[in-house]
Parts: sequence; C-alpha cells; structure tokens
Amino acid sequence: MSIGELKARFLDYLRDQKGYSPHTLRNYTIDLDQFIQFLAKEHSGGASGPVGRPPEAPPVEPDLLRRYVAEMHGRLKRSSMARKLSSIRSFYRFLERNGYLSENPAADLSSPRMEKRIPHYLPVDAMFRLLENAAAQTPLGLRDLAVLEVLYSCGLRVSELAGLNIGSLDADERLVKVLGKGGKERIVPIGRQALGAVDQYLAATRPLRQGRWGDDRRAPLFINSRGGRLTARSVGRIVKRYALEAGLPSEISPHSMRHSYATHLLDGGADLRSVQELLGHASLSTTQRYTHVSLDKLMETYDKAHPRSR
Repeated sequence: MSIGELKARFLDYLRDQKGYSPHTLRNYTIDLDQFIQFLAKEHSGGASGPVGRPPEAPPVEPDLLRRYVAEMHGRLKRSSMARKLSSIRSFYRFLERNGYLSENPAADLSSPRMEKRIPHYLPVDAMFRLLENAAAQTPLGLRDLAVLEVLYSCGLRVSELAGLNIGSLDADERLVKVLGKGGKERIVPIGRQALGAVDQYLAATRPLRQGRWGDDRRAPLFINSRGGRLTARSVGRIVKRYALEAGLPSEISPHSMRHSYATHLLDGGADLRSVQELLGHASLSTTQRYTHVSLDKLMETYDKAHPRSR
C-alpha cells in the first residue's frame, strides 16, 4: 500500500472517528502532502534530480525525518514547524496502532521550542470604546454591533460565531448552543446587552431573511448583504474595521475579543475551570495562558489578602 493511500485512510479516521473540522483536515492534508513530496524527492536521489514517485511504504529511518526537520529550519516559523511535525507524529502513531508499521519512527521527533506568548487582549475601557463605536442604525451596522457584542459576551471562536443559527439562541434562558472544535457542543451564557443587539439586528433584517430562509430556525444567525451566511473572514474584517475606527491597535482580531473575554472573567473573580468550560478548552493548560495577563490583578489581590505579603 502506498503512502498516499495510507494518508487517505488516516484522514478518513480523523474525519469519521475524531470528528475533526474541514479546516483542521485541510491543514493535515497540506502538511502530509508536503512531507510526501519531500519523501519523493529523497527517493529520487535528492533535490537536483527529478521528483520520483513516493515510496510504497512509509520510511522507518528516523534520520530521514530529521533531515526533513533540518530542511524546514530557516524557512518556516517555529509555530508552522511545530504544526507540521505534530501532523507527522499523529500520522505515524496511527500507522503503528493499526498495524501498518511495527514501530513508530517519529516517536522521538521533537518540536522546536516555542516562545511563550501572552495573548493580546483589550482592557475593559478599550473594549467598551470598540462596542460603542460600532453603534449604528442601518441593518448592516446593527449586524456588526451584534457580531461584536456576541463575540465579547460569549467568548466564541470566530468559526463558532459564523456557525451559529437562529435556533442556537435561547433568549428566554440567555443561553447559546455552540458547536466547537471536533464537533463538540457546549452551552454558554449570553449577556443582556448582546441579546438586545441581536434582537435589533434580527428585526432590521427580517425582510431579507423572509425572502431566503423564511422561519427556518436552521437559518444562519449572522448573514451578509445577500442573505447568505457570514464567513469567518468577513467577521475578521468587521472587527478590524471598527477597531481601527476606535483608534485601537491594528492587531485586534476576533481572537483578541475571546482573549479579552477570558481575561476579564478571571479579573472579575471567575475560577479557571469555569473559564475552561466556557471557552471549550479540552485542557486546563490552554486556559492557564490567560493567568499571565491577569498577573497584576493577582498581585493586587495577594497584597491585600495575604497576612505575610508585606
């Protein structure tokens, strides 16, 4: 069986059994296709020779994998290298577990050391300035305000927000049903300000919705000017536009609003595990990144509360 056929079986496993999203599957496909091209080049005798066919069986020499790592050095960022190596490790682990290989040649393949980055976030007053700057009375302006309010109120990933339907919202209970990574559902609260913005937006766009969706609760919550589902890329443009108009840094993105949501919850006294559940993080260590940005608040609390702080 060729390595290409084994790659296809691996991707089927990720889609059917692990429930990975199309975006994640696309990244795995890109990473493994590039690795297979490298193997084909090595199989044909090096970079100067013609690219040959990929080998019929996955290579078992760790040296070949280390050469691939060396080939990426200086060409890719550490984060990109780490992702590609993670894809390769997962691929070979799948092959070993399913009996295609007797041992995993990538078991000891280590990723480059990553620099710890503090997530970018907005202070509360800057977040309020962003939201107040988006206030408008046109249907699209009301949509933009609702997008920003829901992002901050619920701490959603941009793909989760774009995937919301009318039926995802329970206004009476102030809850939103979110489809997160790996197809996992979670329920998150939504604030009254965000609900008010959504109500105004839905009322303003009712004629556009009736023409295309009727009363279908599976219709997208956020739509574009033609009535189709708003894309994640469009959400990013909305956030950046209003951030710039509010005089905020150009790096502000939907993910910055998610970071702000987590940071403000922790600063307000929320415990780490509750924030983990609200964000939909599988691991608490992922949520712990937000404790770094709350260090000043933590020190203030410590100085006030600890008997031996002075």
